[in-house]
Amino acid sequence: MKQYFSIINQRTLITLIISLVVPYFCYTKGIIYNIDLTLISIAIIFPLVFAIRGAFKRREKALEHLSKMKSALIAIQYLIGANNKMSKEEQQEGFDLCASISDRFIEHLEGATPNKEALDGSFQDLVSYMERNPETVSNGLRTKINGVIQKVHEGMENALAIHIHRTPISLKAYCKVFIYIFPIIYTPTIINKIGLDNPAWITYFVVILSEFILISLYNIQDDMEYPFDHKGLDDIKLENFRVKK
Repeated sequence: MKQYFSIINQRTLITLIISLVVPYFCYTKGIIYNIDLTLISIAIIFPLVFAIRGAFKRREKALEHLSKMKSALIAIQYLIGANNKMSKEEQQEGFDLCASISDRFIEHLEGATPNKEALDGSFQDLVSYMERNPETVSNGLRTKINGVIQKVHEGMENALAIHIHRTPISLKAYCKVFIYIFPIIYTPTIINKIGLDNPAWITYFVVILSEFILISLYNIQDDMEYPFDHKGLDDIKLENFRVKK
């Protein structure tokens, strides 16, 4: 049942209260008119769909960058493991350093470590590890590993850009404001179409359903926009991108 209640939050409660208060006020004061709601629908639906599409693309890009990061770290482990000059203990240390980089990065995305100091320190440990083994790490191997580390950095920085920067804040604020004021414009027209002779609960049902659909789409977009916090059903399973020791 979790998937059915994940889109319900405080914003849903606010829209429910608005959807109950506005029809009551309109019936009490006799506010009824008939306007074309096409422009109002476009003003809400179009930017909302645009924001959802943008959030989905952000999630797909994040998956791509995380996959590149993991594959690059595994490639470094393969290069270390293929070096016969290293002892088993030295190879295992290299494996552990690669795993530590992925662990620190995932912790940073999840918010466990607010700054990048631990992540930067893990990278420095890997560089120091290669430099302190000149007898076993040849210049050719070091060059290859440095080239792969660049790919790791590229994947991480792109993922961090998605982590920091969101979809346009002004667009989201615009959508939320119009969703909240939509019943004020929508309700008198619904009363006019349904007619005062018909039961009032029909108007309440239509207004509440319309608001619930709109705010649920907004909540889905809001959860998908930040796919690292494990709050939405569509969040990225970061554990799948950990590198094993």
